[in-house]
Amino acid sequence: MIGCCSFCPCFGISGGADDDLGRSNLEPVLLISGIGGSILHSKRRRRGFQTRVWIRIFLADLEFKKKLWSIYNPKTGYTEALDDDSEILVPDDDHGLYAIDILDPSVLTKCLHLKEVYYFHDMINMLLRCGYKKGTTLFGYGYDFRQSNRIDKAMEGLKIKLQTAYKASGGRKVNIISHSMGGLLVSCFMSLHNDVFSKYVNKWICIGCPFQGAPGCINGSLLTGLQFVDGLESFFFVLRWTMHQLLVESPSIYEMMANPEFQWKKQPEIQVWRKQFKDKKTSSVVLETYGPTESITLFEEALRDNEVSYDGRTIAVPFNFSILQWATGTRQVLNNAQLPTGVSFYNIYGTCFDTPFDVCYGSETSPINDLSDLCHTIPEYSYVDGDETVPAESAKADGFAATARVGIAARHRDLLRDKKVFHLIRSGWE
Repeated sequence: MIGCCSFCPCFGISGGADDDLGRSNLEPVLLISGIGGSILHSKRRRRGFQTRVWIRIFLADLEFKKKLWSIYNPKTGYTEALDDDSEILVPDDDHGLYAIDILDPSVLTKCLHLKEVYYFHDMINMLLRCGYKKGTTLFGYGYDFRQSNRIDKAMEGLKIKLQTAYKASGGRKVNIISHSMGGLLVSCFMSLHNDVFSKYVNKWICIGCPFQGAPGCINGSLLTGLQFVDGLESFFFVLRWTMHQLLVESPSIYEMMANPEFQWKKQPEIQVWRKQFKDKKTSSVVLETYGPTESITLFEEALRDNEVSYDGRTIAVPFNFSILQWATGTRQVLNNAQLPTGVSFYNIYGTCFDTPFDVCYGSETSPINDLSDLCHTIPEYSYVDGDETVPAESAKADGFAATARVGIAARHRDLLRDKKVFHLIRSGWE
């Protein structure tokens, strides 16, 4: 699929020699990250000083709350930091690769080699060994993953990055490799700027994309948050509840809710074991079930009292219907996406791992009294086949005329360092 020196002809040209201007004959590659896969800096508007707020180990939770907690502005479509003096930026160092390589590039993290924060690192090294050159045939695109996948800033940034890669390589079309939600961002761009996509893109390799949503993970995230890493390492990163308050105000999360129009083999559900009182003395326990559409009322009720304390203020953070309306528009944009003639599409998705699908709160012996209690309850999941994050059923349902779809037995982030994936990228699909 990607030309690698003289033995990888599928992406580029068979040879690896440079032209007269020092450009490699390989076709340029653009790596696009998924949710949580870009370094974010907080920049002081008045002083210009920048602090890394995602990801970091030391003071991670404190800096996250102070600099990254946000509120959605329905007038602009952007979620905006509560800190009025803070602007969230994605560093573009190293031709965009720095932001998506090692998410915490501190000396300690590198010494410990914490694989949880090594994002595109292994793939970047693999491509460099194959002869790709940063700034000539290898580029990265990180973005503010809190925002909508179709927001103007993200779309314009991707357009500029494609143009840059195209020109730097001597007018060769770009081969995109996207991971996770990055595939939705590419789909939105393809839908909204099909002519630009056709002009600059040759091939698109999509890895682990939740084309029809990631029901279990997203439903759980909206109600109880998300732990970036599990086990002992979780104590060094942002806490689950802290992350929850950000996700409730992030359009990108709403855009990965289960597509209610998709014909799932089985509709994803949220289940709640709930105590109901017939009168003051008599009660019973019932199992309530909510599908993709009915779950909206559950989100509304469960998050009705959700709030955060920030800089001496109490700020309400309920389920955001303005974001939901925007996300509905994004789903329509995604449904309208069409692969241009002449652009090849490859879909790599994860299999063989239990992946959250249905979410259940409470139990028959320990029911939920009030739906607002859900936000302080750890859910139980039922599982389907996938990569532990995205169900294979969703990842395969891209809706495009794919050149190939290949399932790889790997976890969601591990797909970016999997040897079989590297073989497909280097050597083609035989």
